[in-house]
Parts: sequence; structure tokens; C-alpha cells
Amino acid sequence: MGQLRDRASGRHSPLRRLDWVLMGAVLALSVLGALLVWSATRQRLADVGGDPNDFLKRHLLNLTIGLVLAAGAMLLDYRLLRAYAPFVYLGSLVGLVAVLLVGSTINGAHSWIVLPAGFQLQPSEFAKVALIVGVAMILGEKHDSREGVRSTRPGDVDVIVVLALTLVPIGLIMLQPDFGTVMVLVFVILGMLAVSGAPRRWVLGLLLGGVLFGAAILQFHLLKPYQEARLTSFVSANAATNSTTGYNVDQAKTAIANGGIYGRGLLHGQQTQGQFVPEQQTDFVFTVAGEELGFLGSGGILVALGVILWRALSIAKDSDDSFGALVGTGVVCWFAFQAFVNIGMTLGIMPVTGLPLPFVSYGGSSMFANMIAVGLLQNVRLRSRTDPYAL
Repeated sequence: MGQLRDRASGRHSPLRRLDWVLMGAVLALSVLGALLVWSATRQRLADVGGDPNDFLKRHLLNLTIGLVLAAGAMLLDYRLLRAYAPFVYLGSLVGLVAVLLVGSTINGAHSWIVLPAGFQLQPSEFAKVALIVGVAMILGEKHDSREGVRSTRPGDVDVIVVLALTLVPIGLIMLQPDFGTVMVLVFVILGMLAVSGAPRRWVLGLLLGGVLFGAAILQFHLLKPYQEARLTSFVSANAATNSTTGYNVDQAKTAIANGGIYGRGLLHGQQTQGQFVPEQQTDFVFTVAGEELGFLGSGGILVALGVILWRALSIAKDSDDSFGALVGTGVVCWFAFQAFVNIGMTLGIMPVTGLPLPFVSYGGSSMFANMIAVGLLQNVRLRSRTDPYAL
């Protein structure tokens, strides 16, 4: 009777069972991102007679739509998502094919579908979600093939199927080309295979293969000139000095160094307001935090990202089945790798890849995909039987 009264009173409603620490960190990062995007774009827009708050309004609109998508991903029982996983995967392939046929080229990549009212859609962002769900279905089925019993680990055939499914979207994304997203997908798949208990020889072999493939790309000049410049500016100091990419990274490091401990104050960064660093609302948004909020502000971003990864790992660990655990693992690998590369390239320790900083960088598709992933994490938490009031 006590439990029934608790349910009736709403003490154990779904809202109470949400991971509010996770949501708090996500919202804090998103709101801070809106301020950084505003600071990075207001002066530039004002100089050309535009609305200085345009990017701020769009970022907040993207955040609002993202929260709606997160709610939708949370409400659909993730255990039923297995049945829809093939359709989600096929839908992502349709988007990747469509962008090659009717998409637009921006910054050297044919990755966007231009929509009315100035909005753009990047299908490769949603491919991250689709691939995580599809791989989790395949690897999780091996563990959860019998009711309530975890059976064998994934074998060679399962790994081959996963790799075959992965190579299709990766091939389509490479045609754009968008090697940053390819790197994220590879890291996600490696993480999910390792956690699933797949044979270690596959994980080690894929790691070695990735290194050899990267070396071959550079050795035989398989990249476009601007893409090769991005990599050579990272591995070669001389190339960095003589390339546009190297100049951009130098400006990014200067901006972060200018911030010191406490920063120059929001809207008062010399490098930021002088527009010395390119793409500061997207790829290099961390430089705005470094210059205007200083070490404390940029460190706060790292702390918030760490909280998100910690809560996602906790949700994955407490999941009742392998499907939920693998979905959580995939999201952790995605966010962790993408954040590391984005921040690393502003510090000159990673190549410039065009990857946005999760929840902070401006971009509708990125925000939508990130929020869907957060909704899936909350979905797994809500339906965990470790709590007697799970849905």
C-alpha cells in the first residue's frame, strides 16, 4: 500500500527518476555555449549591418528543439528500439546518400543539406546515433539471447557483421569528405567492441589497421590539399608556420593564452572580438572560453563534460541488459573522443578536423544528435530494474 501511495503522490514519477545531474551539466554547457557563440559572432554581424543576436537566437532555438527530441528519445522504451534499429540505420543511409546528391559544399565538405530560412542539416551527425543503436542491437543480441540469461560473447561472425554495417556509412561520409566524423565512428565502434567482449584480436587488429591506413593516406597523398595541410600542420612545425591551418591554430593558442586565470571578460576578448580566429562559433569555440573566461571558465567546461561522461558511464554500468549498456558506451566514446579532438586542436595537440564541441559549438544537427543521445541515456536509466519504481 505504501508503494501505491508513493506512486499516486508522484514521489517516484518518471521526472523524479531522471538523472538530473546529467541534465544539469548538459543544460549548463548548452547555455554557456549560447553565450560563447553570441560573443564570437555579435561584432561580426554588427559590422555588416546584421542582427548581432542572430546566432544567439538560433542557438537557443536549436537547444529548444534538441530538448524536445531528447524527450521523444526518452519516452520510447529503448528495449523496443531494437525492433526499429534496422529502420533507423537505413534512414541514416538515406540521409547520407541524399547529401551527396542534393547537398551543398561548405568549408570543403559536401556535408550539408540547405533548408529554408537559412537552416542546414548535416546527416552525418545523425549517423552517429543510428550506428550506435544498430551496433548495440547486434552485439547485445548475443548476450541477451535468452530471457534473463547472458549467453556467449560476440564471435568472429558478429564482429564481421558489425564491420560490414559500419563500412557503409563510413564510405558515404568519406565521399563528402568528412574525416573528422569518420574518426569518431571508428573510435565508437572500437569502444563498443571492446566492452561487448568481442575477441581482442579484432580490437587490436582494427587499431593497427587504422594507424596503417592513416599513414598510407599521408604517404600516397590521398587527401585534398587543404586536408593534408591540416594534418601536416599538426605533425610538422615548419608546415604549421607556412599554412593557413597552422596560422589559425597559432591564433587559437594566442587567444587561450591571453585569457590567463580569470579571462578578459565576456565580450572583451581581443582575439575573439577582433575576429582573428576563424570559425569561433563552431570548431574553435573553446578559444572564446579560454580568452574571455580564462582558465577557470574553460576548466569549468572540462568539468561539465567530465560530469556528463561520468553519469553516462554510470547509466551504462547499471543497465539491465547489454543493449542499454552498449548504447551508453557508444555515447560515452562519442562525446569523449569528439571533445578531446575539438579541444586538442585549439591547443595544437590534435589535427584540425572540423569536429564541434558537444553542447557548446553552434550547429543544429550537432545539437539535435547530442540531445537525442542524452534522451537515450535517460531512457536506459528510467527503465533500469535496479530501482523498484522503474518503468
